[in-house]
Amino acid sequence: MSDKHSLAPLSRQFVSHFGEMGSRWGINRTVGQIYALIFISQRPLNADDIAETLEFSRSNVSMGLKELQAWRLVHLRHQPGDRREYFEAPSDVWEIFRVLAEERRRREIEPTLSMLRMALLEEPSSEAERHAQERMRQMHELIDRLMTWFDDVQKLSNETALQLMGMGSAVTKVLEFKDRVTGRTPRRDPDNQRT
Repeated sequence: MSDKHSLAPLSRQFVSHFGEMGSRWGINRTVGQIYALIFISQRPLNADDIAETLEFSRSNVSMGLKELQAWRLVHLRHQPGDRREYFEAPSDVWEIFRVLAEERRRREIEPTLSMLRMALLEEPSSEAERHAQERMRQMHELIDRLMTWFDDVQKLSNETALQLMGMGSAVTKVLEFKDRVTGRTPRRDPDNQRT
């Protein structure tokens, strides 16, 4: 591997970790490492750069780049006088988070909500089915409420969303104060969570 394509130890550690984490996030190790390399790169990279740096086959890199493009996590760039395609990650990490959240919602949450909606339209034929349908209704309501909240957060500016996240426990304190003023006693589940 040439010096041009070698990674410093800190960068190699990050790329390796991202590959390990990829399988937990639903992507394979190769795709995770490709994304990590593009993310930390100071300049857009082409498939040959990526293949040489990570010591991956060119075909694995091509497939990984297609997957990252499908997830909208990399942008395609062209360089004057060069016919190769170059890739870079969005510079705003908040944009990356939003894209990931939107894609996971589209791929994982929307199909679940759709299945739950269909199940709730069915007429239960037994007490066991009525119980199961009620549990599904509770799950649907929670996911639907979370998605409504997610939509509201997506409409916020980056700065406002980061401020909201930074509030952390202050929000809980405001809600607890409201409960004391209104005389409402919130229920807590066994894990000590507000309900």
